[in-house]
Amino acid sequence: MTTSRSPLGRPRDQRTHEAILRAAEDLIMDQGYAGTSISAIATRAGVGKDAIYRRWPGKAELIYEALYSTVDTGPIPDTGTLLGDLTQLTRALLDEFATPAAMATLPGLLADFAADPALRSRLRSTFLAPARARMAEVFDRAASRGEIAGTVQVDLVLDTLAGAVFFHVGLMGEPLTTELAAQLAEIVTAGIGHR
Repeated sequence: MTTSRSPLGRPRDQRTHEAILRAAEDLIMDQGYAGTSISAIATRAGVGKDAIYRRWPGKAELIYEALYSTVDTGPIPDTGTLLGDLTQLTRALLDEFATPAAMATLPGLLADFAADPALRSRLRSTFLAPARARMAEVFDRAASRGEIAGTVQVDLVLDTLAGAVFFHVGLMGEPLTTELAAQLAEIVTAGIGHR
């Protein structure tokens, strides 16, 4: 007979978690990425630094979750077509990357990722791998509908969409248009042999 044990310690308070994320986003807008610290986030959220470090190993992961994980954790698009699903996914990515806080954070966050291979590895395992696994459902449904043949390299397709969004909006600062999400989704679906 197996008995289940409760995790040791207190359960994490979701309100505290949300307060920390809000404080991080607010500080990014006030101080920029470089000027935002774990201490400042803790003070703004009304928590101790230990409450932050129990949830995130460092500032970069905390900021990434606060600003760039909405698409990763939101509902998986299900429009009935691959093109529709990828258009919704791309629109959500565009919305996420185009927020003032996200735009202000990108240069500093990228510099941290470039300088720290361990940080990149944590980002991949903590955020990107689960998000990609969830998005594979979009392609599984498309295959079952006969919209795509063979195996699609889901990681590469998602990297292509995210890379285009990141470059177009995040680096080049191009304005968002109502057609952009559909245009990018059409390019990608054509590239993977959409029927």
